[in-house]
Amino acid sequence: MSATPTGRRETRRGHDSVVLDRTFRAPIESVWAAVTESDRLARWIGTWTGDPASGSVRFRMNAEGDEVAAETFTIDACDAPRHLAVTSSSEGGEQSWVLTLDLVEVDGTTTLTFSQSVPDASWAGGVGPGWEWYLDRLVAAESGGDVAALDFGDYHPAMEEDYREMFRD
Repeated sequence: MSATPTGRRETRRGHDSVVLDRTFRAPIESVWAAVTESDRLARWIGTWTGDPASGSVRFRMNAEGDEVAAETFTIDACDAPRHLAVTSSSEGGEQSWVLTLDLVEVDGTTTLTFSQSVPDASWAGGVGPGWEWYLDRLVAAESGGDVAALDFGDYHPAMEEDYREMFRD
């Protein structure tokens, strides 16, 4: 496993953000389903409950341990199957994350561009490696790979300093 970070720093939705791309040899509708349908999300990151038509859902990550509570994700924008923007809020509201997913299909290949805000630069060392791992799990889930074979220890702390440096001003 290479510990080379693939992410970059950009301003997205007005926030300093970690941005990562992943490419799938699949139609855009399939990749959209993998990042929006609860049963497909369960294969690589977690599940949601609730009614998206209400404007929010409760999302719980399945690889973070039982002690990590579900968070509310407000749906800020949805243009299926090309764009999804959400904002998370945890119980107590001590932190929120602004996340954006953009999908583009060209000749049967879909590129997913994911971003997450990094409101405190010191958090970049965890956010970047975390999403590298989760998005590689998504690729494994969608390509028939073994999601469980991806070890978070190969990502963090190996990429931590690279992301910290990326967000140092």
